[in-house]
Amino acid sequence: MTPTSEPVLDSYKRAAIIGGGVIGISWAGLFLARGIDVVINDPRPDIEDLVLAGLEEITPALAELGLPTENLTAGLSFEADLGKAVADVDIVQENGPERLELKQQIWQTVEQHAPAHALLATSTSSIPASAVAVALEQPERLVVGHPFNPPHLVPLVEIVPGEKTSEATVEQARAFYAALGKKPQVLRKEVPGFVANRLQSAIFRECVHLVAEGVVTEQELDDIVTSSIGMRWAVAGPFRTFHLGGGPGGLPHFIEHLGSAMEANMWPILGNPTFDEATVAKLVEQANEAFGNGTVEELAAERDRAQIALMRALGSTPDASTTRA
Repeated sequence: MTPTSEPVLDSYKRAAIIGGGVIGISWAGLFLARGIDVVINDPRPDIEDLVLAGLEEITPALAELGLPTENLTAGLSFEADLGKAVADVDIVQENGPERLELKQQIWQTVEQHAPAHALLATSTSSIPASAVAVALEQPERLVVGHPFNPPHLVPLVEIVPGEKTSEATVEQARAFYAALGKKPQVLRKEVPGFVANRLQSAIFRECVHLVAEGVVTEQELDDIVTSSIGMRWAVAGPFRTFHLGGGPGGLPHFIEHLGSAMEANMWPILGNPTFDEATVAKLVEQANEAFGNGTVEELAAERDRAQIALMRALGSTPDASTTRA
């Protein structure tokens, strides 16, 4: 956490969160715990009950991070009218459905009613800011602020500027997310799906292939990952890992001696599975066998406790000392 974190957060008194699903609830919990009032805009009639239940579920994780959770919902409100919801906020974090036309409509309304100083960020997981901003009069104001789920816990936020996003907007987003205790990463180029989701998709494709082919079960594959590359990549990413794998010669030596074999022998044989009926049936059956003894909520809580323990071991838990009273 930088020494400027507290002044940065002092500029954000109120946030509008569009979409009260899993991502929206997670953002809301983090914002509230950091002392930012939150107004949620979502058309579902039961949205208040859903959000309150979701916040209650993630409160233990927020507390484990050292964030204040007493009276967490005191600064929470709901507003069904989008224009009114964004009329007096310092940041808009949109988490609506992944439908381009809908996002364009949402952001047209936001642009008309949000204050000129407000940071405008979309949590879209795949749609480029340039595509959304086509409908805006000031496309330079919109940026992708894509978290890795769940946002209140996982440090990464991918900041992806569109073709017309201004440098000032990018820096505003970077400073804001850093002040929240996140680890923002500004991407140098727009690509669909950004970086983390593309990597996740590539790995998961091979996971599905190996399970569908009967090489391993889902539980066995998960055990292999968490006992090898998952553990390794938590402390050193793929490039550093292979740089170290090259010995004193580093990455050049690795590519020269092992990279060519990987390209020739491994890349061509990687699977290209489809979610056909048989594959889906096998995946669902094995998921029920491997994970069916606990509810999703229980499994998520277990995951969050382990994630926090790992973050602490790596020294990557957020600094809660900058939270406003």
